[in-house]
Amino acid sequence: MTQTTITTTDDVSLAVEDTGSGAAIVFVHEFAGDMRSFEPQVRFFSRRYRCITYNARGYPPSAVPPTPDSYSQERARDDIRDVMDGLGIQGAHIVGVSMGGFATLHFGLAYPHRAKSLVIAGVGYGAPAEKRAQFAEECEVAAKRFETLPIAEAAGSYGRGPTRVQYENKDPRGYAEFMAQLAEHDPKGAANTLRGVQKRRPSIFELEQPMRALSVPSLVMTGDEDDPCLEASLFMKRCIATAGLVVMPCTGHTLNLEEPAAFNAHLAEFYAAVELGRWPKRDPRSTTGSILGTR
Repeated sequence: MTQTTITTTDDVSLAVEDTGSGAAIVFVHEFAGDMRSFEPQVRFFSRRYRCITYNARGYPPSAVPPTPDSYSQERARDDIRDVMDGLGIQGAHIVGVSMGGFATLHFGLAYPHRAKSLVIAGVGYGAPAEKRAQFAEECEVAAKRFETLPIAEAAGSYGRGPTRVQYENKDPRGYAEFMAQLAEHDPKGAANTLRGVQKRRPSIFELEQPMRALSVPSLVMTGDEDDPCLEASLFMKRCIATAGLVVMPCTGHTLNLEEPAAFNAHLAEFYAAVELGRWPKRDPRSTTGSILGTR
């Protein structure tokens, strides 16, 4: 494993870890996580792949730009590109969870020639039109908590959401570690990320046309108790002709940590199919609208 720092095209330094050799996998973490959130994946996949993890801007030891204007969905997307450029990687499998899943999808839409595949996991928070105002309001409340409360208290509030309790119930030790790491985050970076990325990002349901043009092999993943992501995951499956959908049973939002063995197994099977050229594009005959094929 090597640790390094790359500088983005807007002059922000990002801390990067590079483990293993072979085809590259870039892991992009969620809001409540950091590069450590992919430890179960790096331990598994670095035996055969070059695994890249990094802390997003706002997450020390990466730099913490002081204002929300330095944070956006576009910058999160381009930070993936800049990490790859900084390491001399032309193409990679991209894996993102939640906030990282949004960045992964947008990376695939903007730079399909750089993506060998996309894993888009736990994506959908704030996507439905009737939830947009509520999501923006809750992002602002959470940002103010990170600014005004002790970090442990703000992190504790955020990490006990309705889609996290599944992890706590299954794996109390893993959940405790996750919460301790969340409490180590920078409060200004957390607030700026909530305002600049989470609160402003476009809805998945606004991306239908670009997703219909996407031809990169994709795997959409969600837990069946991650209610904010279920409809969005189905929508992505229906729009992206090269997408498969995994719904993990009795699972919440933190799915790669909550069910690491199952998550890794799904990715391993996906990569085997992609690398053999056997990942399919959906047959148009399956989307005619007919139920029994009698039309």
